[in-house]
Amino acid sequence: MNIAFIGMAAALGLSAAGSAFGAGFAGMASVGAWKKCYASGKAAPFIMIAFSGAPLTQTIYGFLLMNFIKSAVTGGADAGLALGVGLFGGLAIGLSGLFQGKCAAAAADALGATGKGTANYFIVIGIVETVALFTLVFSLLLLG
Repeated sequence: MNIAFIGMAAALGLSAAGSAFGAGFAGMASVGAWKKCYASGKAAPFIMIAFSGAPLTQTIYGFLLMNFIKSAVTGGADAGLALGVGLFGGLAIGLSGLFQGKCAAAAADALGATGKGTANYFIVIGIVETVALFTLVFSLLLLG
C-alpha cells in the first residue's frame, strides 16, 4: 500500500469532518434562532440557511486537495510529502469548516435577536473561509 493513499483519504475525510461539525453547529443555532423569532412573533430570516451551509465548501476543498495529491503522486511527487500534505492540509481545512460553523452559529443567534448585521456576519464567515482557501492553494504549491 502506498502511504500517499492515506494522505488522500485524510485530505477528504478531515475536511468533510470539519464541514459536518461546522454545519451541525450552524444548523442547530439557526433552528434555535428561528424558534426565538417565531416565539416572539418576529419574521424568521431565511438567510440563516446560508449560515448553516457555509461550512460545506470545505468538503469541496478537501476533495480538490485529494485529487491534486493523486495527480502529484502520479507525476512523481514523494509519497511522504503527499501523506503530510493530506494530513495537515485536511486538518487545517477541516478546522476552518468547524470554526466557520461556530461563527455562523453566532451570526444566526445575533441575527435572530437583532435582525441586523447580516453583511458583517458574512464578512466574518468569509474571513474564516479564507483560511481553507489559503491552505488549499499553499498545499498545491507544496505538491507542485
